[in-house]
Amino acid sequence: MSLRVSGIDVFYGDLQALSGVTLEVKKEEVVSVIGSNGAGKSTTLKCISGLLKPRRGRISFEGRDITHSPPSKIVGMGVSHVPEGRQLFPNMTVRENLEMGAQFPRVKALRRQTLGQVFDFFPRLEERLNQKAGTLSGGEQQMLAIGRGLMSRPTLLMLDEPSLGLSPMLVSLIFRIIREINRAGTMILLVEQNVFHALDICTRAYVLENGSAVMEGNGQQMLQNGFIRKAYLGI
Repeated sequence: MSLRVSGIDVFYGDLQALSGVTLEVKKEEVVSVIGSNGAGKSTTLKCISGLLKPRRGRISFEGRDITHSPPSKIVGMGVSHVPEGRQLFPNMTVRENLEMGAQFPRVKALRRQTLGQVFDFFPRLEERLNQKAGTLSGGEQQMLAIGRGLMSRPTLLMLDEPSLGLSPMLVSLIFRIIREINRAGTMILLVEQNVFHALDICTRAYVLENGSAVMEGNGQQMLQNGFIRKAYLGI
């Protein structure tokens, strides 16, 4: 059980956003992708989820080629993408937002059971079940975005900047829950600018610069890497 991204090139018109990016997420792993703004991190996730199509290269999930598959098919196969900025439906309740994540036949029949699992990770969502998403705090909205992603019962959960705009206390809480989700059996692909947390939580990490993967390694080892410490941790 794995995700493989092999040598993908991605363009926005004539502008090349990714060049030969290769990465892998294996069973039970948390894999982080770090890099500066504009390095291509979000573009990589959008390609995997089918929102963008690479001009060259191949993406496979559990041995099946998904390079040109539509997003709906990719979600149905077990890949869930929690985008940057949460992208909730603000005028819908917490329950309604969560149920939007369980619209595929594979998971619809298990919706009640999955809700229970989401509430195990995020008890606060159960307390806010009938509250409109737009009235939640920033931390609660991030919990809801991740919870909605889990409603499709993914084997791979992709998270784009889950700590964005959160207080240090909430950042620590979100990363603790991400670790718990992984330990419960879900592979995680994490894009995150909080480099310390991203490397501390991950099995392996990739560094993107100018649309190319320039470094790969064990998370803890990369925390001690001189280039990483200077460029991304300010040490």
